[in-house]
Amino acid sequence: MMIFGNTIQTLQSSLNYASTKNQTIANNISNVDTPNYKSKEVVFKDALHTELDRQFQATRTNEKHNSFGNNNSSSYSIVTNDTTTYNHNGNNVDIDKEMTELAKNQIYYQALIDRINGKFNSLNTVIRGGN
Repeated sequence: MMIFGNTIQTLQSSLNYASTKNQTIANNISNVDTPNYKSKEVVFKDALHTELDRQFQATRTNEKHNSFGNNNSSSYSIVTNDTTTYNHNGNNVDIDKEMTELAKNQIYYQALIDRINGKFNSLNTVIRGGN
């Protein structure tokens, strides 16, 4: 039995997503002047739709077998935007967009950290007997 159900696992997956997004944005910003560099983006929806469209059905024949529903594949992917060019050198990094996305992602990440801290503070309160 898990103490918080799937909450911590969900928050961990969300932190992994936010971390990957932050790394991708930082990579785009650092390559803003690199000739022919194409910006990258972390995409959640496309991966979700791909998973939902799959018609894979599996049945466990023994309780000791691994569950098919608990795969650890991420629910997001990194895609390259090859469709645009903003600069004369073939680069398509929009620095204003990247800085906005970075700020939004930092707020999202901090909210996740606050939520995890709240869960563990609640557990700490219970362990101490409500003091």
